[in-house]
Amino acid sequence: MTHEAAGVPTTRNDEDRQDDVPQGNDDVQDVQDVQQDEAGPDAAGAENAEARPEARLARAVQVAEQALIEFEIAVETFRVEVENFSRLHHQKLGPMYARLDELDALIAEARAAKTGDPEDERKAREARAVVMPMPGVDELFHDWMDTDGLSPEAAAMLTEQPVRPPKRVRPSEEARRLYRELARKAHPDLAQDETERQRRDEFIARVNAAYGRGDVELLKELVAEWEAGPVQPPAPLSESEELYARLEWLSRRKELLTVLAKELEDGAIGSMLRMAPDDPDQLLEDIAEQLLGEVSRREAELAEMTQ
Repeated sequence: MTHEAAGVPTTRNDEDRQDDVPQGNDDVQDVQDVQQDEAGPDAAGAENAEARPEARLARAVQVAEQALIEFEIAVETFRVEVENFSRLHHQKLGPMYARLDELDALIAEARAAKTGDPEDERKAREARAVVMPMPGVDELFHDWMDTDGLSPEAAAMLTEQPVRPPKRVRPSEEARRLYRELARKAHPDLAQDETERQRRDEFIARVNAAYGRGDVELLKELVAEWEAGPVQPPAPLSESEELYARLEWLSRRKELLTVLAKELEDGAIGSMLRMAPDDPDQLLEDIAEQLLGEVSRREAELAEMTQ
Protein backbone atom coordinates (compact mmCIF):
# COMPACT_ATOMS: atom_id res chain seq x y z
CA MET A 1 0.00 0.00 0.00
CA THR A 2 1.37 3.45 -0.96
CA HIS A 3 1.44 6.38 1.37
CA GLU A 4 -1.19 8.12 -0.69
CA ALA A 5 -3.57 5.20 -0.32
CA ALA A 6 -3.08 5.26 3.43
CA GLY A 7 -4.03 8.91 3.65
CA VAL A 8 -0.49 10.18 4.23
CA PRO A 9 0.55 13.08 1.89
CA THR A 10 3.58 12.50 -0.32
CA THR A 11 6.80 14.44 0.30
CA ARG A 12 7.11 17.73 -1.54
CA ASN A 13 9.68 20.57 -1.56
CA ASP A 14 9.64 23.34 1.02
CA GLU A 15 8.11 25.90 -1.32
CA ASP A 16 5.15 23.69 -2.06
CA ARG A 17 4.70 22.88 1.61
CA GLN A 18 4.76 26.63 2.45
CA ASP A 19 1.92 27.25 0.03
CA ASP A 20 -0.08 24.40 1.55
CA VAL A 21 0.28 25.45 5.20
CA PRO A 22 -3.29 25.67 6.51
CA GLN A 23 -4.37 28.89 8.17
CA GLY A 24 -6.73 28.42 11.09
CA ASN A 25 -8.87 25.55 12.30
CA ASP A 26 -11.15 25.66 9.27
CA ASP A 27 -8.22 25.08 6.98
CA VAL A 28 -6.97 22.22 9.14
CA GLN A 29 -10.35 20.52 8.94
CA ASP A 30 -10.43 21.04 5.16
CA VAL A 31 -7.05 19.34 4.76
CA GLN A 32 -8.11 16.43 6.94
CA ASP A 33 -11.29 16.03 4.93
CA VAL A 34 -9.33 16.08 1.69
CA GLN A 35 -6.89 13.48 3.01
CA GLN A 36 -9.73 11.22 4.11
CA ASP A 37 -11.40 11.64 0.72
CA GLU A 38 -8.15 10.78 -1.05
CA ALA A 39 -7.67 7.70 1.12
CA GLY A 40 -11.12 6.46 0.16
CA PRO A 41 -13.69 4.48 2.13
CA ASP A 42 -11.82 1.20 1.80
CA ALA A 43 -8.84 2.34 3.86
CA ALA A 44 -11.05 3.81 6.54
CA GLY A 45 -13.13 0.66 6.65
CA ALA A 46 -10.05 -1.51 6.97
CA GLU A 47 -8.74 0.57 9.84
CA ASN A 48 -12.10 0.44 11.60
CA ALA A 49 -12.31 -3.31 11.09
CA GLU A 50 -8.88 -3.78 12.62
CA ALA A 51 -9.87 -1.57 15.52
CA ARG A 52 -13.01 -3.60 16.31
CA PRO A 53 -12.71 -5.65 19.53
CA GLU A 54 -14.16 -8.65 17.69
CA ALA A 55 -11.37 -8.47 15.13
CA ARG A 56 -8.68 -8.53 17.81
CA LEU A 57 -10.51 -11.36 19.56
CA ALA A 58 -10.78 -13.31 16.31
CA ARG A 59 -7.04 -12.90 15.82
CA ALA A 60 -6.41 -14.20 19.34
CA VAL A 61 -8.61 -17.22 18.62
CA GLN A 62 -6.69 -17.91 15.41
CA VAL A 63 -3.35 -17.77 17.21
CA ALA A 64 -4.64 -20.02 20.00
CA GLU A 65 -5.97 -22.54 17.48
CA GLN A 66 -2.63 -22.76 15.71
CA ALA A 67 -0.78 -23.16 19.01
CA LEU A 68 -3.17 -25.89 20.11
CA ILE A 69 -2.73 -27.75 16.83
CA GLU A 70 1.04 -27.73 17.24
CA PHE A 71 0.71 -28.90 20.84
CA GLU A 72 -1.66 -31.70 19.85
CA ILE A 73 0.78 -32.83 17.17
CA ALA A 74 3.59 -32.94 19.72
CA VAL A 75 1.52 -34.85 22.28
CA GLU A 76 0.22 -37.33 19.71
CA THR A 77 3.72 -37.88 18.35
CA PHE A 78 4.99 -38.68 21.84
CA ARG A 79 1.97 -40.90 22.55
CA VAL A 80 2.70 -42.96 19.44
CA GLU A 81 6.35 -43.25 20.43
CA VAL A 82 5.36 -44.40 23.94
CA GLU A 83 2.89 -46.92 22.52
CA ASN A 84 5.38 -48.32 20.03
CA PHE A 85 8.14 -48.49 22.62
CA SER A 86 5.80 -50.21 25.04
CA ARG A 87 4.86 -52.80 22.43
CA LEU A 88 8.48 -53.46 21.49
CA HIS A 89 9.46 -53.54 25.15
CA HIS A 90 6.82 -56.18 25.85
CA GLN A 91 7.68 -58.26 22.79
CA LYS A 92 11.43 -58.13 23.23
CA LEU A 93 11.82 -58.10 26.99
CA GLY A 94 8.60 -59.70 28.19
CA PRO A 95 9.93 -63.28 27.91
CA MET A 96 13.04 -62.31 29.85
CA TYR A 97 11.00 -60.78 32.66
CA ALA A 98 8.82 -63.89 32.72
CA ARG A 99 11.90 -66.11 32.91
CA LEU A 100 13.30 -64.05 35.78
CA ASP A 101 10.00 -64.39 37.68
CA GLU A 102 10.03 -68.14 37.12
CA LEU A 103 13.63 -68.43 38.31
CA ASP A 104 12.83 -66.36 41.40
CA ALA A 105 9.96 -68.72 42.22
CA LEU A 106 12.10 -71.83 41.66
CA ILE A 107 14.90 -70.45 43.83
CA ALA A 108 12.46 -69.55 46.62
CA GLU A 109 10.83 -72.98 46.42
CA ALA A 110 14.19 -74.73 46.50
CA ARG A 111 15.22 -72.70 49.53
CA ALA A 112 11.95 -73.48 51.33
CA ALA A 113 12.30 -77.18 50.57
CA LYS A 114 15.76 -77.20 52.12
CA THR A 115 15.02 -75.16 55.24
CA GLY A 116 11.40 -76.01 55.92
CA ASP A 117 11.16 -72.53 57.43
CA PRO A 118 7.56 -71.19 57.36
CA GLU A 119 8.87 -67.77 56.39
CA ASP A 120 10.72 -69.25 53.41
CA GLU A 121 7.58 -71.16 52.47
CA ARG A 122 5.58 -67.94 52.58
CA LYS A 123 8.10 -66.19 50.34
CA ALA A 124 8.00 -69.14 47.95
CA ARG A 125 4.22 -68.88 47.67
CA GLU A 126 4.45 -65.16 47.04
CA ALA A 127 7.08 -65.68 44.35
CA ARG A 128 4.96 -68.33 42.67
CA ALA A 129 1.91 -66.05 42.79
CA VAL A 130 3.83 -63.52 40.72
CA VAL A 131 4.39 -66.15 38.04
CA MET A 132 0.78 -67.37 38.17
CA PRO A 133 -1.28 -64.34 39.17
CA MET A 134 -4.89 -64.72 40.20
CA PRO A 135 -7.21 -64.19 37.24
CA GLY A 136 -9.20 -61.01 37.24
CA VAL A 137 -12.92 -60.89 37.82
CA ASP A 138 -13.61 -60.32 34.15
CA GLU A 139 -11.51 -63.36 33.25
CA LEU A 140 -13.39 -65.52 35.74
CA PHE A 141 -16.89 -64.46 34.87
CA HIS A 142 -16.56 -63.32 31.24
CA ASP A 143 -20.11 -62.36 30.22
CA TRP A 144 -21.65 -63.24 33.56
CA MET A 145 -21.37 -59.71 34.87
CA ASP A 146 -23.39 -56.69 33.94
CA THR A 147 -23.70 -53.14 35.27
CA ASP A 148 -25.54 -54.41 38.34
CA GLY A 149 -22.94 -57.05 39.23
CA LEU A 150 -23.30 -60.78 38.79
CA SER A 151 -26.10 -61.89 36.54
CA PRO A 152 -28.82 -64.00 38.19
CA GLU A 153 -27.62 -67.08 36.31
CA ALA A 154 -24.05 -66.63 37.55
CA ALA A 155 -25.18 -66.01 41.13
CA ALA A 156 -27.37 -69.11 41.07
CA MET A 157 -24.53 -71.28 39.79
CA LEU A 158 -22.08 -69.99 42.39
CA THR A 159 -24.57 -70.57 45.23
CA GLU A 160 -25.61 -73.98 43.86
CA GLN A 161 -29.17 -72.78 43.43
CA PRO A 162 -31.23 -73.84 40.42
CA VAL A 163 -31.11 -71.41 37.57
CA ARG A 164 -34.50 -69.75 37.21
CA PRO A 165 -35.76 -68.21 34.02
CA PRO A 166 -36.22 -64.44 34.14
CA LYS A 167 -39.50 -63.35 35.68
CA ARG A 168 -42.05 -62.33 33.10
CA VAL A 169 -43.16 -58.75 33.62
CA ARG A 170 -46.88 -58.15 33.47
CA PRO A 171 -47.38 -54.36 33.35
CA SER A 172 -49.95 -52.99 35.74
CA GLU A 173 -53.15 -51.33 34.63
CA GLU A 174 -51.64 -47.92 35.33
CA ALA A 175 -48.59 -48.74 33.23
CA ARG A 176 -50.83 -49.87 30.40
CA ARG A 177 -52.86 -46.67 30.65
CA LEU A 178 -49.78 -44.46 30.60
CA TYR A 179 -48.34 -46.43 27.72
CA ARG A 180 -51.50 -46.06 25.62
CA GLU A 181 -51.60 -42.33 26.39
CA LEU A 182 -48.00 -41.83 25.32
CA ALA A 183 -48.35 -44.00 22.25
CA ARG A 184 -51.36 -42.03 21.05
CA LYS A 185 -49.68 -38.66 21.58
CA ALA A 186 -46.12 -39.43 20.45
CA HIS A 187 -46.68 -41.97 17.67
CA PRO A 188 -44.18 -41.36 14.83
CA ASP A 189 -46.95 -41.45 12.22
CA LEU A 190 -48.17 -38.13 13.59
CA ALA A 191 -44.94 -36.40 12.61
CA GLN A 192 -45.12 -33.57 10.08
CA ASP A 193 -41.48 -33.76 8.95
CA GLU A 194 -38.49 -36.08 9.13
CA THR A 195 -36.88 -34.31 12.09
CA GLU A 196 -40.05 -34.65 14.13
CA ARG A 197 -40.40 -38.29 13.11
CA GLN A 198 -36.88 -39.05 14.32
CA ARG A 199 -37.62 -37.34 17.65
CA ARG A 200 -40.79 -39.36 18.08
CA ASP A 201 -39.05 -42.61 17.11
CA GLU A 202 -36.41 -42.09 19.79
CA PHE A 203 -39.00 -41.12 22.39
CA ILE A 204 -41.29 -44.09 21.66
CA ALA A 205 -38.29 -46.41 21.96
CA ARG A 206 -37.80 -45.15 25.52
CA VAL A 207 -41.51 -45.53 26.21
CA ASN A 208 -41.48 -49.12 24.98
CA ALA A 209 -38.45 -49.94 27.17
CA ALA A 210 -40.13 -48.47 30.25
CA TYR A 211 -43.38 -50.29 29.54
CA GLY A 212 -41.53 -53.55 28.99
CA ARG A 213 -40.15 -53.25 32.52
CA GLY A 214 -43.46 -52.13 33.94
CA ASP A 215 -41.79 -48.97 35.24
CA VAL A 216 -44.73 -46.76 36.14
CA GLU A 217 -42.61 -43.96 37.59
CA LEU A 218 -40.51 -43.68 34.46
CA LEU A 219 -43.65 -43.68 32.32
CA LYS A 220 -44.98 -40.77 34.40
CA GLU A 221 -41.70 -38.92 33.85
CA LEU A 222 -42.00 -39.53 30.12
CA VAL A 223 -45.54 -38.15 30.15
CA ALA A 224 -44.28 -34.97 31.81
CA GLU A 225 -41.36 -34.77 29.38
CA TRP A 226 -43.65 -35.05 26.36
CA GLU A 227 -46.05 -32.45 27.69
CA ALA A 228 -43.14 -30.05 28.24
CA GLY A 229 -42.38 -30.25 24.53
CA PRO A 230 -39.07 -30.48 22.70
CA VAL A 231 -36.04 -28.81 24.18
CA GLN A 232 -35.67 -25.40 22.63
CA PRO A 233 -32.31 -24.63 21.06
CA PRO A 234 -30.30 -22.02 22.92
CA ALA A 235 -30.43 -18.46 21.73
CA PRO A 236 -27.79 -17.69 19.13
CA LEU A 237 -24.60 -16.21 20.50
CA SER A 238 -23.20 -12.90 19.43
CA GLU A 239 -19.91 -12.77 17.57
CA SER A 240 -18.03 -11.84 20.73
CA GLU A 241 -19.73 -14.57 22.77
CA GLU A 242 -18.85 -17.19 20.17
CA LEU A 243 -15.23 -16.08 20.12
CA TYR A 244 -14.96 -16.09 23.92
CA ALA A 245 -16.58 -19.54 24.04
CA ARG A 246 -14.06 -20.76 21.48
CA LEU A 247 -11.19 -19.38 23.53
CA GLU A 248 -12.50 -21.09 26.66
CA TRP A 249 -12.78 -24.41 24.81
CA LEU A 250 -9.25 -24.06 23.47
CA SER A 251 -8.00 -23.36 26.97
CA ARG A 252 -9.75 -26.42 28.42
CA ARG A 253 -8.44 -28.57 25.59
CA LYS A 254 -4.92 -27.34 26.28
CA GLU A 255 -5.29 -28.23 29.96
CA LEU A 256 -6.46 -31.77 29.13
CA LEU A 257 -3.57 -32.28 26.72
CA THR A 258 -1.15 -30.99 29.33
CA VAL A 259 -2.42 -33.58 31.81
CA LEU A 260 -2.12 -36.32 29.18
CA ALA A 261 1.40 -35.27 28.29
CA LYS A 262 2.36 -35.26 31.97
CA GLU A 263 0.99 -38.77 32.45
CA LEU A 264 2.87 -40.02 29.40
CA GLU A 265 6.12 -38.44 30.55
CA ASP A 266 5.81 -39.69 34.13
CA GLY A 267 4.86 -43.25 33.16
CA ALA A 268 7.39 -46.07 33.19
CA ILE A 269 7.73 -46.18 29.42
CA GLY A 270 7.84 -42.40 29.07
CA SER A 271 10.56 -42.23 31.71
CA MET A 272 12.57 -44.82 29.81
CA LEU A 273 12.16 -42.88 26.59
CA ARG A 274 13.49 -39.75 28.28
CA MET A 275 16.63 -41.69 29.16
CA ALA A 276 17.44 -42.19 25.47
CA PRO A 277 15.39 -39.77 23.37
CA ASP A 278 17.74 -40.01 20.40
CA ASP A 279 18.09 -43.81 20.21
CA PRO A 280 15.39 -45.71 22.12
CA ASP A 281 16.07 -48.88 20.12
CA GLN A 282 19.57 -49.03 21.53
CA LEU A 283 18.12 -48.59 25.01
CA LEU A 284 16.07 -51.75 24.47
CA GLU A 285 19.21 -53.59 23.43
CA ASP A 286 21.04 -52.42 26.53
CA ILE A 287 18.19 -53.48 28.82
CA ALA A 288 17.96 -56.85 27.09
CA GLU A 289 21.66 -57.41 27.65
CA GLN A 290 21.30 -56.61 31.35
CA LEU A 291 18.33 -58.95 31.68
CA LEU A 292 20.21 -61.77 29.98
CA GLY A 293 22.97 -61.32 32.52
CA GLU A 294 20.43 -61.50 35.37
CA VAL A 295 18.91 -64.66 33.88
CA SER A 296 22.34 -66.30 33.71
CA ARG A 297 23.13 -65.41 37.31
CA ARG A 298 19.82 -66.75 38.61
CA GLU A 299 20.13 -69.95 36.60
CA ALA A 300 23.55 -70.49 38.08
CA GLU A 301 22.17 -69.85 41.58
CA LEU A 302 19.34 -72.32 41.03
CA ALA A 303 21.67 -74.96 39.67
CA GLU A 304 23.89 -74.61 42.74
CA MET A 305 20.92 -74.94 45.10
CA THR A 306 19.50 -78.06 43.42
CA GLN A 307 22.77 -80.00 43.20
